Amino acid sequence: MPETFVVQRETQIAAPRASVFAFLTDPEKIVQWMGSEAVTEMHPGGLYLLKGVGSATARGAFREVVPVHRLAYSFGWDGNEEVPPGSSLIEIDLIEHDGGTLLRMTHSGLPNAAVQASHAKGWAHYIDRLTKAAAGQDPGPDRGPNGTRNA
Repeated sequence: MPETFVVQRETQIAAPRASVFAFLTDPEKIVQWMGSEAVTEMHPGGLYLLKGVGSATARGAFREVVPVHRLAYSFGWDGNEEVPPGSSLIEIDLIEHDGGTLLRMTHSGLPNAAVQASHAKGWAHYIDRLTKAAAGQDPGPDRGPNGTRNA
């Protein structure tokens, strides 16, 4: 079996799980912290689509939807041979912790160390923005993980 590369992040968010879950699943809330357009069909096999992350479009399908507790969905980028749509897996667990929510995210199935590093940088950027948005703060315009995107 080929080696796969994984990105893991954990962060405490000063908001209840229901609020964090909404920021991960409600298209109007998603675009407050990532992308410019989102489509979510919240059932196993349902579409996950996110446009405007830089110039890219991410696409996948939900595998698990457990409201306020867990999400799992396949993930990849339109037109990207290294990480095509549906080729990797994102799993997010939301745990009540210290009066807020502990978010644990694992992004597995990445093909090599360079792609892993790129996604690690992106996740660090976007989880920081999610943490602010879910806690009721304005994360500001999204310039992307490289600081170059106009929003």
